[in-house]
Amino acid sequence: MVRITVDMVRKKAEHHECLLAPLEEIALHQENIEKIEFIQDWCPKLKILLMQSNLIAKIENLNKLKHLTYLNLALNNIEVIENLQRCESLQKLDLTLNFIGDIISVESLSGNYNLENLYLTGNPCTDYENYRDFVTGTLPQLRYLDGKEIERSDRITALQNLPVIRSDILFEQENYKHQRKAQKTRLERDIQSKWESEYKDMDPDERNKKFWAEKCEHAPEVRYEIERMRKLKLKSCEPETKIEEKRVYKLFTPDGRPFNINQAKIDFKFNDSEPDKYVLDLAIYKHLDTSLLEIDIQPNYVRATIRGKIFQLCLPEEVDISKSTAQRSQITGHLVVTMPKVNVIVPKQKLSSDKPIRDAQLIQEHKLKDCAMKSEQTKREYLEIGPPDNVLDFTKMTMTETTVPRRYIDSRLHLGEKKPSPEFVDNPEVPDLI
Repeated sequence: MVRITVDMVRKKAEHHECLLAPLEEIALHQENIEKIEFIQDWCPKLKILLMQSNLIAKIENLNKLKHLTYLNLALNNIEVIENLQRCESLQKLDLTLNFIGDIISVESLSGNYNLENLYLTGNPCTDYENYRDFVTGTLPQLRYLDGKEIERSDRITALQNLPVIRSDILFEQENYKHQRKAQKTRLERDIQSKWESEYKDMDPDERNKKFWAEKCEHAPEVRYEIERMRKLKLKSCEPETKIEEKRVYKLFTPDGRPFNINQAKIDFKFNDSEPDKYVLDLAIYKHLDTSLLEIDIQPNYVRATIRGKIFQLCLPEEVDISKSTAQRSQITGHLVVTMPKVNVIVPKQKLSSDKPIRDAQLIQEHKLKDCAMKSEQTKREYLEIGPPDNVLDFTKMTMTETTVPRRYIDSRLHLGEKKPSPEFVDNPEVPDLI
């Protein structure tokens, strides 16, 4: 038995962002549903309900749908029209190809004053004499019956003859009920005996072939049996599902070299044009939370784990993991990993061919002159007067003869002692010059 579930209803409401409360239309056709339930509680604002081509045997659990305007229950196993009195907004009711023999149950729709279209084509009640006149007289609010417009003259005639027509309809309805009861008992007995004896030890293919070749009656029990055989046929035709083994990704070769892996299947850009670093740009999904990302930078590879899926890239040269950085863009969501190289080789600047070699020589000469000037500035310089042997050092004027260098004494003797002038008067009270 197939039951209505929340997942089933949400799946049919994808166009409405899977929200059930404000849903106004839903199609649950061809789902093999056997009972109407939960819909009036989940979707109270429903206006259109399509449940054709199922195995529903009873109209129920729809009394809370006050906004329902169109109900389609065609190709089901319904035998009585009931439980629609509180659907005041109902305008169209489709019960095509059901098993409604109780035509008097149409009177339950007399309070649905908005009902304009009713379809009963393919039901046993349509074989009753004066069936159309009875429905027209019973439901004066109808404008169309079985897709045909009801004329005013037909409505007047049906209302005038309704008491007589109703008595005749009741007689035909009782005959159908007896026939239906006998048919139901016979079909249930035959189906049970087939499964206990004939179908019990039969090959599934032969059983299906025999069942579909036999003629069958138009009855709810036959529809249930058809659905049962269809499921068995589908089950026998289904191939054996093999459990797919999850692929185990190897991260390294036997000699320790890292593999290039893109399990996440994301776009990336690897920039190695700069001489001192590598830049990896991973196109991470914009709305993916950063907590679902893991980055591992090693000297010879970089690995990013994105929601459990691995992205690994082998690096051409070793990088400095202590100076590497990983930043994520708040606008695009991309992850940019910057990895400086360990052994950076700076290319030498070549002299252009148009410059003469003389320029290089001049540069070298200037460097030598600068070095010589610096070395000369470190030497102590003295102020010299006269020849080198007669240099007078005024800092040694207070020196005694014992401390005066020999060269100063020789120079004094050579120059001679200075004599006083004629006007000089020697005053003994004046102390001698030290």
